Amino acid sequence: MEQHILVPVDSSSSSESAFEYVLEEIPEPTITLLHVLNPLTVFNQVRAEGFDYEKSRQIEQERREVIEQIFDEYRSKGAARDREIKTVIEAGAPDEKILEYTENMGVDHIVMGSRGRSGMEEALLGSVAKAVVKRSSVPVTIVP
Repeated sequence: MEQHILVPVDSSSSSESAFEYVLEEIPEPTITLLHVLNPLTVFNQVRAEGFDYEKSRQIEQERREVIEQIFDEYRSKGAARDREIKTVIEAGAPDEKILEYTENMGVDHIVMGSRGRSGMEEALLGSVAKAVVKRSSVPVTIVP
């Protein structure tokens, strides 16, 4: 039976591991990669450098370009295994957007990396992963 798997994606190695897990372990799923642009991250970066509207748009565009490159790489890996990969970029709070997409798009299972951040911002499990695990109505697999 085909499942709809959601893989939240950022530029972390654990995000890549989650995608690889889906390719290796789940036969014939519909795979959607979701990246959430967090406006607070952009705001904090712009604030640290001095607020400038054009700078904020430039930072957001740069982030979109990086994630599109990651999406292209993942689509290539999926195509090599005859898997079609759908990609989506949303803006907002990552945990909220992941859960919203899950509910609205008929996702059966979320597979996500355990760490999208490093240092003091995360404990054993990243804050986004914790929030998703606590509130998801579908199974969540966490991949280190």
